Amino acid sequence: MGKTGLVYHPAYLDHDMGAGHPESSHRLRAIMQQLAQSGTAARLTQIQPREAEDEWITQIHTASYLAMLKSHAPTNGRVSLDPDTSMSPGSLTAAYLAAGGALAAVDVIMSRQVDHVFCAVRPPGHHAEAGRSMGFCLFNNVAIAARYVQKKYGFTRVLIVDWDVHHGNGTQHSFETDPSVLFFSTHQYPHYPGTGGVTERGKGAGEGFTINVPMEAGEGDEEYRAVFLKSLVPAADAFKPEFVIVSAGFDAHKDDPLASMGLTEEGYADLTGIVAGIAKRHAGGRMLSSLEGGYHLTALAASVDRHIQALLAA
Repeated sequence: MGKTGLVYHPAYLDHDMGAGHPESSHRLRAIMQQLAQSGTAARLTQIQPREAEDEWITQIHTASYLAMLKSHAPTNGRVSLDPDTSMSPGSLTAAYLAAGGALAAVDVIMSRQVDHVFCAVRPPGHHAEAGRSMGFCLFNNVAIAARYVQKKYGFTRVLIVDWDVHHGNGTQHSFETDPSVLFFSTHQYPHYPGTGGVTERGKGAGEGFTINVPMEAGEGDEEYRAVFLKSLVPAADAFKPEFVIVSAGFDAHKDDPLASMGLTEEGYADLTGIVAGIAKRHAGGRMLSSLEGGYHLTALAASVDRHIQALLAA
């Protein structure tokens, strides 16, 4: 059994996209309350995030995009960035701490204080493109962490597994020409953002290092487990990742209001175990997961709890 860490900061609650928006601070409140009540929180190593340095953010995002976010950050009210995404006065700090939470998690894993970390962060990240916000996301937290692993610690092979119900377009585009990052995604298809077809396999030197497995509405634990065992495990075993990162969205849950999939909390625990097994075989157990979607508060909190319990047991 490995040691597991938790990244959290109350500043994540200060990112506010307005009343009724599904990506709200209530998500983290529900998660933290569940972890406290179940006793899981007491078993975790608490990790303080830092604000990510611009030099790491600009490994993934353009300097002009970063400058735009800084210039648009409001001192009151909200500023709309796209139809789904806006900034409040607390948003930019929260975004810096979300990306920096992933970097702090990498550091703690690399120092062997823990084997794996769950980052309870917001805003989420996997839709954020190099030059624009999208789909509730400002900075692509997992993509920034992947480059940090490579540039700071010298690893050459990073696996990113994205089981969010929406395709991680931003993450795919960050690495689609890069054979040093294997990107594997399951997602409801066709569904927002419309990318992630099976023919999207990477480009140039990166061809074959993007694996998209579109899922049909209604598929659940059994189908996901089969896909992970049939498609992810052989690809990961051939790739031999030195570090494993999960875009951990919990919106493929059967109760989620923004999608139509059938996963349960136990299904997420199974997927966690499969990915943790890959990390144990090839990466010395090194595994970071970062919160993406999940919008049914009870289902989200319970799924995160089971995900972390599965990490603790790995």
